[in-house]
Parts: sequence; structure tokens; C-alpha cells
Amino acid sequence: MESTGDLVQGGWLPAVRTDGELRSAGLWEVLSEAHAVRRMDLPVPMMLAALLRQLLLPVTVDALGAPRTRAEWGRRFAQGRFSPEEVERLADYLGPRYGSRFRLLDAERPFAQVGGLTALSGDAKPSTLLVPSIASGNNVPLFSALSEADHLDLTLPQAALWLLHAHCWDTAAIKTGAVGDGQAKAGKTTGNPTGPLGQLGVIVPTGSTLYETLLLNTPVVPDGLDPADRPQWAWDERPATAGWRAPSGPEWSARNVGGLLDLLTFQSRRIRLICTETEEGPRVREVVVCAGDRLTETPQVEPHTAWNHTAKPKAGQPRHRPRRHFSGRAAWQGLDALLALALPEDSDGPFTSLLLRQIGALHSEGHLPAGYPLGVETSGLEYGNQSAVVENAITDSLPLPVAALTATDPWLRRALLDCVEQADRVGRALDMLNSDLRRASGGDPLPRNSGDRPSARFLHAVDASMRRLLAGLSTVGDDDLLERARLAWELTLRQAAVAEADSLVAATPARAVIGRKVRVNGKETVFRSGRAGAAFHGALRQILARVAEARSARGDDAA
Repeated sequence: MESTGDLVQGGWLPAVRTDGELRSAGLWEVLSEAHAVRRMDLPVPMMLAALLRQLLLPVTVDALGAPRTRAEWGRRFAQGRFSPEEVERLADYLGPRYGSRFRLLDAERPFAQVGGLTALSGDAKPSTLLVPSIASGNNVPLFSALSEADHLDLTLPQAALWLLHAHCWDTAAIKTGAVGDGQAKAGKTTGNPTGPLGQLGVIVPTGSTLYETLLLNTPVVPDGLDPADRPQWAWDERPATAGWRAPSGPEWSARNVGGLLDLLTFQSRRIRLICTETEEGPRVREVVVCAGDRLTETPQVEPHTAWNHTAKPKAGQPRHRPRRHFSGRAAWQGLDALLALALPEDSDGPFTSLLLRQIGALHSEGHLPAGYPLGVETSGLEYGNQSAVVENAITDSLPLPVAALTATDPWLRRALLDCVEQADRVGRALDMLNSDLRRASGGDPLPRNSGDRPSARFLHAVDASMRRLLAGLSTVGDDDLLERARLAWELTLRQAAVAEADSLVAATPARAVIGRKVRVNGKETVFRSGRAGAAFHGALRQILARVAEARSARGDDAA
């Protein structure tokens, strides 16, 4: 990257090509050759959504327009790459039209920043403020190689990526007051929300190439984009009547979004990167991070989250709220939310993302083949202490059969949800066995949601098998294959569950054979290890009916 940090031509985006080569490329090369890029090799998984939303998607959607029909989307997808005419339009967009606005260190209009932004105190903060995994202020991770007293030299490519990450995922900590911001008080700004993605359980569908991923993340917009809906780098083209603060200045506003492009490039912070020349070249060692625009609500056009639907919300509360991911759970354990295609009008429940619903409709109409290798990347941050610190990052990826997203033919979706429910029920049976064995041994069950639970070990043991099942069912086409796959899944569950149960019984002291009486819910019950084991295996037979039937036909022991 040259001294201005040219994002269009400078090599700053780490791209893994379809031939396996890892190459650092500029925005133009990555987009014009998106068909030859398999994926982006980013420092943290949360950065994928930030890069897509803040840069790649809005550039392509604004330059080429959003598809107005699913048939138009299908034609673009069938191309497999940008057409020569589309490449010319991208070249014009990133060249004469807006090319000068993609310079990281431009003196007047630095990309996604405020030129000359100055703290009221006159001080700048270490660049560690942009990287949540490194100690900075109140954000002190348990394991960090640096303290707040240390400086972190970010190369320009690193600084560009973490800049995009901050706009999407920054904490809600008190922000430095900026010179020129009339809403700053006593040198600071309070009441900041987290970055927009920090309030979501982010779901990003992925394809075989970057080109396909871009399309899978592009909503169909029947009426076309509103001419007043502009990305942040074209803020001067927004209507003045909207009353919004320009993201190139220190002032900010709390507002609704003006459309898809505005939402994707929302500037939730006012930031300035401070570059220092070192022996190794230009490095960003300090930053100024101030309050930015605030979303008054998450709009229904938000494409990258599932929703919690409330049939009868309280006064002032919306019916649909973004659904967040749960720590300690694999993405497949939340498959019910990913596959919830119908809005539960008369009851509370989950509702999947706009993009996954669209993918299901595209498959139903023949624009996406049933065996297409669709992937889903999930990500989220858990914040603590009034959302001022990052406590945990939640990331996962899994294959997802496209046929399971079809609303008109739910046979595969029901089968997948049954498989997930079976794993959950077997896990609960193991926890019950553990509780009964602890009572029989003279102890008490583990407190709820604490302790090392056998269900967690069991679910971890079957995790890889579930992912193989999801990948295999991407091409399933008849009931016989599906039935064989479900039998194989039940065999996997039984093997892992019995192994875990045997280890629990082996660790139980001999006195548990005699057991003891315990009053539970006002009733005296005798707990013995033998009785606990019998109850567990009885539950297994009920949950895993296919395996139980096969074992019975062979004359195997009931246990």
C-alpha cells in the first residue's frame, strides 16, 4: 500500500484463491476476480461480516444494483463471475467515480474516518483500542501479550481491517469526547451502544467462491434501491433534509437507517488512525475513537440475523428482536432458529434470517441446486460490565443443506431438527444419570447451568458426526438414503452416550449400589446406581427408536 493507503490497488486483503494460493490483494483485484477467490483469510472470524458489510457488499450492490427479482438473482448466480460489462462498471466505480474515497490515510477524506479528528483532551489512545483481544482501558483479557502501557504497531493492512471491525463490533465503553461534538460532556461521551453487529447473532451464508458468497449475501430488492440510500463514502449525496450528521465530521446522530447501503456501511464510531513512520515502514500506533451514529432500532431489512418473534409484545417493545447466539453451543444446536422459515404469528419463537429465507425460495424456484454446498458462518461477541468489555467470542461454521430451507417441502428440515432434538434429549438423559448417581453416592446434583456436565462432553463427542451428517444430507434425494443416514446418526449417538455413561458409572463409589433415600419434591425416593443405569438405558431406547428396533431384531441385550 502506498503512503495514502490506497485500498483499491494496494495489497491489503488476504485472499485464498481457488488453487490454494494465499495472496494479498487490493479491493479491485479481489472483486474483479471474485470467482477465483475461495475465501478471505482474516485475523478473526468476526471480521468476515465486517468486511462484507462495510466494503465488499455495498461496493458491488451500489455499482451494479441489487437484483429486483429472484430470476435476475439466478441469472447472476449462473454466470459464476462478474460479466465484462459488470467488471467495467466496477472499474468505473472504484476509479473515476469513487476511487479517491478509498484511501486510508487521505489528508482530507480518509476512508471510514474523520480527518483531523481530535480528542477534547488532546490525547490519543494506543492502537490496542481497536483489537478486543489485547488489553486496553477496562478491556483486559485474561491472556494478553501486551498491557495498556505497551504500544501495538499495526501495518496499514492490519489497521484497515481492525478499523472496519471497530465500526461493527466496538464495545459500549465511554468514548473520548471529540473537538466539535456538542454532545460531548466533561471530555467524554456516555450512553454509547455497542457496534451494530454486537447486538446481533450474525449469520453469514457462504458459497464456493467469493463471487457466490457476495450473491448469497445480496438481498433481492423488488423496488430497487432508494436513490437517497447511499454508502458512507458517498455521504455528500444523501439528502440534506434527512438531518443526519456527516460521518466525515465529529458530530453524530441517533437515527433510523436510510436503506440497505446505509445499514451496511453504518458508521457507529468516529475514528482517526494516527500513522507513524518507523524503520519497518508506516505503522498505526495511536488512534482516536469517539462516539458515532446510533441506530434507534434494528431494521427489518437487516439481512444477517435471525429474530425472536413475540406474539404479544409489551407496550413500546417491537414484535421482532434480533436473536443472539449462545455461548458454549455449536451452531447446529441452534438449527431450529436457522431453519425457522415460517413466522409464528400466534406464538413466540424464532424466525430465521432474511437471507436464509431467500435462499430457500431461490432453491424452490430452481435458481439454486439442491446439492449446492451452502455454508453458514455464525459469529457474535459476549460483552460484560455494561457492555464495556469483551468477555467471549462466539464463532462457528457448518454446512447447511439447501433443501432444508424449502418452505413448501419440509421433509428434510423436519429430519434435521429431529436429529438435533435427539442429541439434546440424550444429553439431558446423561445429565439425569449423573444426578441420580450423585444422589446414590451421598451427594447432590450439580447446580443448574454450572459444573462439568456429561451432556457437554457428549455433544462435543458427536459434533464432527453432525457436521458430516449435514454435509452428506446436502445431496440426499430419497427417503431410503435419509433413513439410512438417520440410523447411522442414532448409532453414533448411542455409542457416544454409552461410552460417557460407562465412565460415569465407573467413577461412582461402591456404596451407590446400595444407594440411599432422598426426599425429592416432597417425596422419598430410593436412588441406586443400578436403577439409575436402567432408567438411562430405557430413555435411550425411547429416544433412539431405530437403533432399539435394530438391536431387538438381532436379539441384542436391552442395555
